[in-house]
Amino acid sequence: MGSSSSSYAPKSIYLDVDGKVQKVVFSRHCSPCDIKELLCSSSNIPRNTAIMMVDPEGALVSIDPTMPTNSPSSLYKVVPLSTGQLGDKEDMFQNVLSQVAEQFSRAFRINELKTEVTNRLAMLEKRVELEGLKVVEIEKCKNDLKKLRDEMTSRGGGRVNCPCKYNFSDDGKKVTPRRDVPNYPKYTLSQETVEALKKPTFDVWHWEHNEMLSCLEYMYHDLGLVKEFNMNPITLKRWLLAIQENYRNNPFHNFRHCFCVSQMMYGMIHLCNLQEKLTLTDMGILMTAAVCHDLDHPGYNNTYQINARTELAVRYNDISPLENHHCAVAFQILSLPECNIFANVDLEAFKQIRQGIITLILATDMARHGEILDSFKQKVDNFDFTNEEHVTCLKMVLIKCCDISNEVRPTEVAEPWVDCLLEEYFMQSDREKSEGLPVAPFMDRDKVTKPTAQIGFIKFVLIPMFETVMKLFPQIEEIMVQPLRDSRDHYEELKQIDDAMTEVE
Repeated sequence: MGSSSSSYAPKSIYLDVDGKVQKVVFSRHCSPCDIKELLCSSSNIPRNTAIMMVDPEGALVSIDPTMPTNSPSSLYKVVPLSTGQLGDKEDMFQNVLSQVAEQFSRAFRINELKTEVTNRLAMLEKRVELEGLKVVEIEKCKNDLKKLRDEMTSRGGGRVNCPCKYNFSDDGKKVTPRRDVPNYPKYTLSQETVEALKKPTFDVWHWEHNEMLSCLEYMYHDLGLVKEFNMNPITLKRWLLAIQENYRNNPFHNFRHCFCVSQMMYGMIHLCNLQEKLTLTDMGILMTAAVCHDLDHPGYNNTYQINARTELAVRYNDISPLENHHCAVAFQILSLPECNIFANVDLEAFKQIRQGIITLILATDMARHGEILDSFKQKVDNFDFTNEEHVTCLKMVLIKCCDISNEVRPTEVAEPWVDCLLEEYFMQSDREKSEGLPVAPFMDRDKVTKPTAQIGFIKFVLIPMFETVMKLFPQIEEIMVQPLRDSRDHYEELKQIDDAMTEVE
């Protein structure tokens, strides 16, 4: 036992580092490379530098675990080697390495991998430079990993960690604002784009996320909201980035859908001349509710949440669990000083804004559709813009219109959204089947088609609601209501063709 323990005893040597004694201790089982790194570090020499070690007489000392020990009175010195000192042996070694590398390059296509790694490294270095390795970025990485785990789990079919079960134990770590100046480029919108943004015909598919962020930023400036609420423009950028980062990559309920709804709201404000009829506070509530209305949507609707007894359903007692969650995430983001676009608003005004946003987001629960529309119908014939209850009801109907307004858009813009929605429906119904939960026929891939999915929704939900709004704003008939009627006719024709094909078969 004595010899065994002594063989593991550490070894000590003493160095002369800038005239001071530096003790270095290492295991006798360290590799020469490990010892060289230790010596470099102890002598304030960059790692991976070629070095040699000499004794007080200038004799070379081998750098390995068997090197002779010394004392503080007989110090070794570590000397970095210049390129010239490496000599012919290193040149020969480098030549051999080059030949080996060339062989590996041909065998395993390392050059392609090297290019990819170099590019990714450059991106990471840029990110490190811009973000400064701040805590928020570390949290973002954790959130990215969590999202990836959620997606992998959802593909596996297990319900225990289904992605719609938001983990409240994170205490807000999902929200990842940027504390520095955001790095998405500033786009100068052309006059053509500025005008197109005000219309329901705007094509939302031609824009990258950074461009959509710039468009949303422009809307807030154009409507006078930045000036009215004394928003810090940098805070507005950070807030928009935090919003984007807290929309998941669902087929339908994603950041592009958020932009769609917000752009339609902006368009309706202009089309209906709401700036002349409502206050700037109302404008701020309408736009901010539109931007936040589906934050952190998990891709599985309220019916699934309630039937599967998810954490959201339990938390909100089966009462609009998703919409309550969207509100909670929205104000969780606004609670961060660096993202609070309403930081310069007095307390009473903020209470009014907060209540208004909550009311509108909760109104997007389609389970309340009949109740909200009936209430508006009772007011529309004698509508009073000075009546707070009337105005609140109008705002609820406006956000509902914008939320489900895809069919108002041109066919080539609207139809891809149907495919996205059906894909999300099918993901849910497949999960419900695997978990033994009830499946809605309109979400079942074995029972629904695009025409059957759309005809009833357009005829009995969209057209009646938009025609009711048309009583108050007749100008929307040509640009919003008529496209809905055309879309209904389009899908009815498709259904007739499908029925004829089925009959022939």
